[in-house]
Amino acid sequence: MDFMKLLRSFEEFLFEATSWLVFYPLTLWRVLVRPLETMGYSDAEQGDDEAGRYDDSLTPPLFLLITVVLMNLIALAAHLPQPQGGGTLQHAIFASPQNAALFRALIFSLIPLVAAVALLRRQGIRLSRESLRPPFYAQCYLAGPCAVIVIGGGIIFQRHDIPNVYGLLLMLAGIAWFLTAQTRWFAGRLAIGPLRAAGIAVWALVQALVFFVALMIPVALF
Repeated sequence: MDFMKLLRSFEEFLFEATSWLVFYPLTLWRVLVRPLETMGYSDAEQGDDEAGRYDDSLTPPLFLLITVVLMNLIALAAHLPQPQGGGTLQHAIFASPQNAALFRALIFSLIPLVAAVALLRRQGIRLSRESLRPPFYAQCYLAGPCAVIVIGGGIIFQRHDIPNVYGLLLMLAGIAWFLTAQTRWFAGRLAIGPLRAAGIAVWALVQALVFFVALMIPVALF
């Protein structure tokens, strides 16, 4: 009986893992081409039963995690130098590909966290796990391309055989795409004008960067 349970668990894992080969590129394409529609889809899926949620796509946090892992693998394949100096904590994180990928996923999750909190505060909704989950999940879809932009641009900057201008163009185009989608999201959810929504989007991104720096300081020192 235990063997059959183990076999069924392996079957489920095998199916789930291989299905990512289909649903990851599909989800990435939807986010890039129709970001607001994809975020609305995430909101709608929160009301479904747990077994049926995100049946035709990846869950937003998993999408973000897989994106970071893939970009981390690309960085490894590019033979980029590891960060020099720093303390024991920094060495422990970046000496292991697994630790580096998880740490970067944590870093990029700051973007959806800050944006979700900003939305709830302006809506006057009490902050709780239940109220935070829908906007956080929706924002994780936007954070996936952000990981591609930032890590991809960083890879180009560290490659001496590729002009840095390509990395700069990638980051500028990516930031423009992200802030446009973020502005439209805030404008629609808060029923405000585009200028005010753009200000909220930029301020949320700045706050996420501040949290990133605050997190990196102890990593670099200890």
